[in-house]
Amino acid sequence: MRKIWLQGFLSFAGLAAIGGVGTAQAQTDMALSVYGAFHGTTNGNGTIQSPSNSAGGMIELRHIRNPLIGYEATYSYNRANQVYSSSFASGTCVVGATPPCPSPAAVSANAHEISADWVASIHIANLRPFALTGVGLLFNQPTGGQINTTSDTKAVFLYGAGLDWGVFPHIGLRFQYRGNLYKAPDLTALYTSTNAFTHTSEPMIGAYFRF
Repeated sequence: MRKIWLQGFLSFAGLAAIGGVGTAQAQTDMALSVYGAFHGTTNGNGTIQSPSNSAGGMIELRHIRNPLIGYEATYSYNRANQVYSSSFASGTCVVGATPPCPSPAAVSANAHEISADWVASIHIANLRPFALTGVGLLFNQPTGGQINTTSDTKAVFLYGAGLDWGVFPHIGLRFQYRGNLYKAPDLTALYTSTNAFTHTSEPMIGAYFRF
């Protein structure tokens, strides 16, 4: 897998190098995007943790200096409801046990994420394909009025790729996919978190304004 990523990076860098003067055009822009957040279920510590899929929004401030040096800061928000339940297969909870297995716990929550990303891109006519990787913080906050809940903050590693399409001189469309890798949040006192790494897939579409 590492070899494949290295080969892909070298190919991307090679295309940037032969792209000519057009690839050297700097760009600073601000973008607004909407996305779908698709999560996976995790299992660990006697707990099954099932996040709900949801919609969200993101704002980006990006500066491209050259094909291999670009950076951005982002803020995103989406609903991040969680359902915690016992894992019979773990042996910590069995049918007919005394005391009985606890009922599933549903937690309504919001997820706020900030990140700092490195961006590589190629400028070809009115198109700019790009790839990115970065790190950030994911703030999971239960909504008000819920008992036995607590907020939780996780470090997040992210990666992605996409395409900018310049429709007008300063306005364009941005299509991208972003992946987030982090540990499952611990939002309820009724269960322990699975403490397992989980992944969120975020296909996005948005618009950007180039300064």
